[in-house]
Amino acid sequence: MLSGKKIGFLGAGNMAEALIRGLLKSSLVDVNSLRVSDVSEGRLRCFKESYSLKTFQLNGPLVADSDILILAIKPQNMRDVLREIKGLVRMDQTIISIAAGIPTPFIIEELERGARVVRVMPNTPALVLEGASAISLSPYATAEDLDVTKSIFSSVGKVVVVEEKLMDAVTGLSGSGPAYVFLAMEAMREAGIHLKIPPEVAHLLVVQTFLGAARMVMETQEDPRALRQRVSSPGGTTLAGLKVLEEQDFSGILKKAVEAAARRSMELAPRHGS
Repeated sequence: MLSGKKIGFLGAGNMAEALIRGLLKSSLVDVNSLRVSDVSEGRLRCFKESYSLKTFQLNGPLVADSDILILAIKPQNMRDVLREIKGLVRMDQTIISIAAGIPTPFIIEELERGARVVRVMPNTPALVLEGASAISLSPYATAEDLDVTKSIFSSVGKVVVVEEKLMDAVTGLSGSGPAYVFLAMEAMREAGIHLKIPPEVAHLLVVQTFLGAARMVMETQEDPRALRQRVSSPGGTTLAGLKVLEEQDFSGILKKAVEAAARRSMELAPRHGS
Protein backbone atom coordinates (compact mmCIF):
# COMPACT_ATOMS: atom_id res chain seq x y z
CA MET A 1 0.00 0.00 0.00
CA LEU A 2 2.88 2.39 0.78
CA SER A 3 5.26 1.11 -1.88
CA GLY A 4 6.67 3.99 -3.89
CA LYS A 5 4.83 6.63 -1.85
CA LYS A 6 6.68 9.52 -0.24
CA ILE A 7 5.53 10.48 3.27
CA GLY A 8 6.06 14.07 4.38
CA PHE A 9 5.87 15.17 8.02
CA LEU A 10 5.01 18.82 8.58
CA GLY A 11 6.50 19.25 12.01
CA ALA A 12 9.45 17.54 13.67
CA GLY A 13 8.11 17.15 17.21
CA ASN A 14 8.08 14.15 19.51
CA MET A 15 5.15 12.39 17.87
CA ALA A 16 6.60 12.80 14.39
CA GLU A 17 9.85 11.31 15.66
CA ALA A 18 8.02 8.43 17.32
CA LEU A 19 6.20 7.64 14.07
CA ILE A 20 9.34 7.96 11.96
CA ARG A 21 11.33 5.70 14.26
CA GLY A 22 8.48 3.22 14.36
CA LEU A 23 8.07 3.19 10.59
CA LEU A 24 11.78 2.60 10.10
CA LYS A 25 11.87 -0.14 12.75
CA SER A 26 8.93 -1.89 11.10
CA SER A 27 10.75 -1.86 7.73
CA LEU A 28 7.47 -0.89 6.07
CA VAL A 29 9.22 2.02 4.37
CA ASP A 30 12.84 2.99 3.86
CA VAL A 31 14.47 6.26 4.79
CA ASN A 32 14.23 7.58 1.22
CA SER A 33 10.42 7.53 1.51
CA LEU A 34 10.39 9.91 4.48
CA ARG A 35 10.90 13.65 4.68
CA VAL A 36 10.23 16.28 7.33
CA SER A 37 9.87 20.07 7.58
CA ASP A 38 10.15 22.32 10.62
CA VAL A 39 10.99 25.90 11.53
CA SER A 40 13.64 24.69 13.97
CA GLU A 41 17.02 24.23 12.34
CA GLY A 42 18.13 22.28 15.40
CA ARG A 43 15.34 19.74 15.07
CA LEU A 44 15.96 19.33 11.36
CA ARG A 45 19.66 18.80 12.02
CA CYS A 46 18.77 16.17 14.61
CA PHE A 47 16.54 14.31 12.14
CA LYS A 48 19.15 14.48 9.40
CA GLU A 49 21.95 13.26 11.65
CA SER A 50 19.92 10.59 13.47
CA TYR A 51 17.85 9.19 10.59
CA SER A 52 19.46 10.57 7.40
CA LEU A 53 16.09 12.03 6.39
CA LYS A 54 15.49 14.57 3.67
CA THR A 55 14.62 17.81 5.48
CA PHE A 56 12.96 21.10 4.51
CA GLN A 57 12.87 24.42 6.34
CA LEU A 58 9.80 25.45 4.33
CA ASN A 59 6.56 23.51 4.14
CA GLY A 60 5.82 24.27 0.49
CA PRO A 61 8.66 22.23 -1.03
CA LEU A 62 7.84 19.32 1.27
CA VAL A 63 4.19 19.36 0.17
CA ALA A 64 5.26 19.31 -3.47
CA ASP A 65 7.62 16.38 -2.79
CA SER A 66 5.15 14.15 -0.90
CA ASP A 67 2.27 11.80 -1.70
CA ILE A 68 1.10 11.57 1.90
CA LEU A 69 1.14 14.58 4.22
CA ILE A 70 1.17 14.09 7.99
CA LEU A 71 0.27 17.28 9.84
CA ALA A 72 2.33 16.78 13.01
CA ILE A 73 2.14 20.37 14.19
CA LYS A 74 0.89 22.00 17.37
CA PRO A 75 -2.85 22.69 17.35
CA GLN A 76 -2.30 26.41 17.91
CA ASN A 77 -0.15 26.57 14.75
CA MET A 78 -2.51 24.62 12.53
CA ARG A 79 -4.36 27.56 10.97
CA ASP A 80 -1.16 29.35 9.93
CA VAL A 81 0.34 26.21 8.41
CA LEU A 82 -2.83 25.34 6.51
CA ARG A 83 -3.01 28.84 5.05
CA GLU A 84 0.65 28.57 4.10
CA ILE A 85 0.13 25.36 2.10
CA LYS A 86 -3.31 26.23 0.71
CA GLY A 87 -3.12 26.03 -3.06
CA LEU A 88 -0.16 23.65 -2.89
CA VAL A 89 -2.07 20.60 -1.69
CA ARG A 90 -3.12 18.28 -4.53
CA MET A 91 -6.35 16.35 -4.69
CA ASP A 92 -4.41 13.09 -5.07
CA GLN A 93 -2.68 13.53 -1.70
CA THR A 94 -3.74 11.87 1.53
CA ILE A 95 -3.67 14.42 4.35
CA ILE A 96 -3.35 12.93 7.82
CA SER A 97 -3.70 15.18 10.86
CA ILE A 98 -2.41 14.00 14.23
CA ALA A 99 -3.02 17.36 15.95
CA ALA A 100 -5.14 17.02 19.08
CA GLY A 101 -8.47 18.81 19.02
CA ILE A 102 -8.43 19.87 15.37
CA PRO A 103 -11.59 18.64 13.55
CA THR A 104 -11.45 17.65 9.89
CA PRO A 105 -14.06 20.24 8.77
CA PHE A 106 -11.71 22.98 9.94
CA ILE A 107 -8.82 21.57 7.91
CA ILE A 108 -10.98 21.18 4.81
CA GLU A 109 -12.32 24.73 5.17
CA GLU A 110 -8.81 26.16 5.44
CA LEU A 111 -7.55 24.18 2.44
CA GLU A 112 -10.40 23.64 0.01
CA ARG A 113 -13.41 21.42 -0.48
CA GLY A 114 -12.42 17.97 -1.61
CA ALA A 115 -9.25 17.74 0.50
CA ARG A 116 -8.81 14.10 1.46
CA VAL A 117 -8.34 14.53 5.21
CA VAL A 118 -7.96 11.77 7.76
CA ARG A 119 -7.77 12.50 11.48
CA VAL A 120 -5.67 10.25 13.71
CA MET A 121 -4.97 10.27 17.42
CA PRO A 122 -1.86 8.16 18.02
CA ASN A 123 0.15 7.88 21.20
CA THR A 124 3.86 7.85 21.94
CA PRO A 125 4.33 4.07 22.40
CA ALA A 126 4.38 4.09 18.61
CA LEU A 127 8.08 4.67 19.26
CA VAL A 128 8.43 1.00 20.28
CA LEU A 129 5.78 -0.34 17.84
CA GLU A 130 3.16 -0.57 20.61
CA GLY A 131 1.10 2.51 19.84
CA ALA A 132 -2.68 2.84 19.97
CA SER A 133 -4.14 4.95 17.17
CA ALA A 134 -7.73 5.91 16.44
CA ILE A 135 -8.66 6.90 12.88
CA SER A 136 -11.64 8.88 11.62
CA LEU A 137 -12.36 9.88 8.03
CA SER A 138 -13.57 13.17 6.63
CA PRO A 139 -16.35 13.12 3.99
CA TYR A 140 -13.81 13.40 1.15
CA ALA A 141 -11.42 10.71 2.34
CA THR A 142 -11.45 7.57 0.22
CA ALA A 143 -11.12 3.88 0.95
CA GLU A 144 -7.56 4.16 -0.31
CA ASP A 145 -6.87 6.94 2.22
CA LEU A 146 -8.15 4.69 4.99
CA ASP A 147 -5.96 1.80 3.82
CA VAL A 148 -2.91 4.06 3.59
CA THR A 149 -3.52 5.44 7.07
CA LYS A 150 -4.10 1.98 8.53
CA SER A 151 -0.85 0.77 6.95
CA ILE A 152 1.16 3.61 8.48
CA PHE A 153 -0.25 3.38 11.98
CA SER A 154 -0.64 -0.41 12.08
CA SER A 155 3.10 -0.57 11.53
CA VAL A 156 3.60 1.09 14.90
CA GLY A 157 0.85 -0.57 16.96
CA LYS A 158 -2.88 -1.22 17.11
CA VAL A 159 -5.45 0.75 15.10
CA VAL A 160 -9.17 1.36 15.54
CA VAL A 161 -11.59 3.29 13.33
CA VAL A 162 -14.08 5.55 15.14
CA GLU A 163 -16.53 8.31 14.35
CA GLU A 164 -14.93 11.73 14.58
CA LYS A 165 -17.27 12.79 17.38
CA LEU A 166 -15.37 10.34 19.63
CA MET A 167 -11.90 11.71 18.90
CA ASP A 168 -11.75 14.09 21.86
CA ALA A 169 -12.63 11.21 24.17
CA VAL A 170 -9.97 9.06 22.49
CA THR A 171 -7.46 11.87 23.05
CA GLY A 172 -8.22 11.87 26.77
CA LEU A 173 -8.09 8.08 27.02
CA SER A 174 -5.27 6.70 24.87
CA GLY A 175 -3.67 9.87 23.51
CA SER A 176 -2.83 11.15 26.98
CA GLY A 177 -3.06 7.73 28.63
CA PRO A 178 0.63 6.80 28.57
CA ALA A 179 1.39 9.74 30.86
CA TYR A 180 -1.06 8.39 33.46
CA VAL A 181 0.64 5.00 33.28
CA PHE A 182 4.11 6.56 33.58
CA LEU A 183 2.96 8.48 36.66
CA ALA A 184 1.64 5.28 38.26
CA MET A 185 4.91 3.50 37.45
CA GLU A 186 6.89 6.37 38.94
CA ALA A 187 4.84 6.29 42.16
CA MET A 188 5.14 2.51 42.54
CA ARG A 189 8.89 2.63 41.92
CA GLU A 190 9.31 5.33 44.56
CA ALA A 191 7.24 3.26 46.99
CA GLY A 192 9.53 0.28 46.40
CA ILE A 193 12.61 2.42 46.98
CA HIS A 194 11.04 3.79 50.18
CA LEU A 195 10.66 0.16 51.32
CA LYS A 196 14.43 -0.31 50.84
CA ILE A 197 14.31 -2.10 47.47
CA PRO A 198 17.35 -1.03 45.40
CA PRO A 199 16.29 1.55 42.76
CA GLU A 200 17.30 -0.57 39.75
CA VAL A 201 15.45 -3.58 41.17
CA ALA A 202 12.34 -1.54 41.96
CA HIS A 203 12.41 -0.12 38.43
CA LEU A 204 12.63 -3.55 36.80
CA LEU A 205 9.89 -5.01 39.00
CA VAL A 206 7.49 -2.16 38.25
CA VAL A 207 8.13 -2.15 34.50
CA GLN A 208 7.72 -5.90 34.21
CA THR A 209 4.59 -5.80 36.37
CA PHE A 210 2.91 -3.31 34.02
CA LEU A 211 4.08 -5.20 30.95
CA GLY A 212 2.92 -8.54 32.33
CA ALA A 213 -0.47 -7.17 33.43
CA ALA A 214 -1.09 -5.68 29.98
CA ARG A 215 -0.12 -8.94 28.28
CA MET A 216 -2.47 -10.89 30.57
CA VAL A 217 -5.39 -8.70 29.56
CA MET A 218 -4.43 -8.87 25.88
CA GLU A 219 -3.76 -12.60 25.67
CA THR A 220 -6.47 -13.95 27.98
CA GLN A 221 -9.03 -11.46 26.58
CA GLU A 222 -10.56 -11.36 30.02
CA ASP A 223 -12.05 -8.24 31.56
CA PRO A 224 -9.56 -6.40 33.80
CA ARG A 225 -12.16 -6.42 36.57
CA ALA A 226 -12.26 -10.24 36.54
CA LEU A 227 -8.47 -10.48 36.58
CA ARG A 228 -8.28 -8.01 39.46
CA GLN A 229 -10.82 -9.94 41.49
CA ARG A 230 -8.97 -13.21 40.84
CA VAL A 231 -5.75 -11.94 42.44
CA SER A 232 -7.52 -10.28 45.38
CA SER A 233 -7.74 -13.06 47.97
CA PRO A 234 -9.84 -12.26 51.07
CA GLY A 235 -7.58 -11.00 53.82
CA GLY A 236 -4.56 -10.98 51.50
CA THR A 237 -1.90 -8.42 50.64
CA THR A 238 -3.44 -7.33 47.33
CA LEU A 239 -6.78 -6.57 48.92
CA ALA A 240 -5.06 -4.47 51.58
CA GLY A 241 -3.46 -2.37 48.85
CA LEU A 242 -6.66 -2.13 46.82
CA LYS A 243 -8.55 -0.95 49.91
CA VAL A 244 -6.26 2.09 50.12
CA LEU A 245 -6.78 2.85 46.42
CA GLU A 246 -10.55 2.59 46.85
CA GLU A 247 -10.49 4.85 49.90
CA GLN A 248 -8.59 7.46 47.87
CA ASP A 249 -11.03 7.08 44.93
CA PHE A 250 -8.26 5.94 42.59
CA SER A 251 -10.74 4.90 39.89
CA GLY A 252 -12.60 8.19 40.15
CA ILE A 253 -9.37 10.18 39.90
CA LEU A 254 -8.37 8.36 36.71
CA LYS A 255 -11.82 8.96 35.22
CA LYS A 256 -11.53 12.66 36.01
CA ALA A 257 -8.08 12.77 34.39
CA VAL A 258 -9.41 11.25 31.16
CA GLU A 259 -12.38 13.62 31.16
CA ALA A 260 -10.15 16.67 31.78
CA ALA A 261 -7.87 15.74 28.89
CA ALA A 262 -10.89 15.18 26.63
CA ARG A 263 -12.28 18.61 27.58
CA ARG A 264 -8.92 20.19 26.80
CA SER A 265 -8.95 18.52 23.40
CA MET A 266 -12.33 20.12 22.71
CA GLU A 267 -11.00 23.51 23.81
CA LEU A 268 -8.11 23.25 21.36
CA ALA A 269 -10.52 23.24 18.41
CA PRO A 270 -10.10 26.60 16.61
CA ARG A 271 -13.10 28.82 16.03
CA HIS A 272 -14.15 29.31 12.43
CA GLY A 273 -13.33 32.68 10.96
CA SER A 274 -10.94 33.71 13.75
